[in-house]
Amino acid sequence: MAVQTLCCETSNQIDAIIERRGADPDSLIEILHAVQEEIGYLPCEVQEYVADRLGIAPGAVEGVVSFYSFFTTVPRGRHTVKVCQGTACYVRGGKRLLEAVSKHCGCGVGETSADMRFSLDVVRCVGACGLSPVMTVGDDVYERVKPTRVAEILAKYE
Repeated sequence: MAVQTLCCETSNQIDAIIERRGADPDSLIEILHAVQEEIGYLPCEVQEYVADRLGIAPGAVEGVVSFYSFFTTVPRGRHTVKVCQGTACYVRGGKRLLEAVSKHCGCGVGETSADMRFSLDVVRCVGACGLSPVMTVGDDVYERVKPTRVAEILAKYE
């Protein structure tokens, strides 16, 4: 019993991914990664559709999605901002940096700005402790970031 709330385009996208990967429940994580890459996130109706197509319980899919932090059930912004809160970054102003980014974006950690421009996340280490505090926007890394530079940095991303 496939979920009927998905639009035809979305179900076709998921069907194509499953066809390429194979409808094997052992490929669930790989399929979810591909679906999230294509659609942007994994809302309940998408999880239920994938479960139906793979012949597994919807709760099994939900368990995987909720366990792995890579997966998201809410729409994400065009740019993901990650602020390091590891020990070195935190001690050198990471908390103030996070507050400045949150204020500038108008959203909290794990949320997306109303204009869908930014999603804000916290990470525990970027591997650049000597350059702390550090934040990333997509694949771009910014080091020794002062809260006063947040607006300037984020202005580069539309």
